[in-house]
Amino acid sequence: MAAKKSEQQMAICPVGKFFMDLENVFGKKSDFYKHMTQSRVEFLKAMRSLLDERIDTLEKEEIPKKKKRMTKIKVK
Repeated sequence: MAAKKSEQQMAICPVGKFFMDLENVFGKKSDFYKHMTQSRVEFLKAMRSLLDERIDTLEKEEIPKKKKRMTKIKVK
């Protein structure tokens, strides 16, 4: 049991493993690999835009809104 605890286990992202396997099968010079590399870039850009939009939303919520001023109205 002590031997099992001392072994290091590595967690690998399944998507990353998929791309590594594709690289090994098709090689880096294939058109397929070039397209898959570009798709990774596009995926990361999409995530970045999603995060940027969420950050902007949160920052706007932090800005205190101006309170409406009360005006005194004379009633006759």
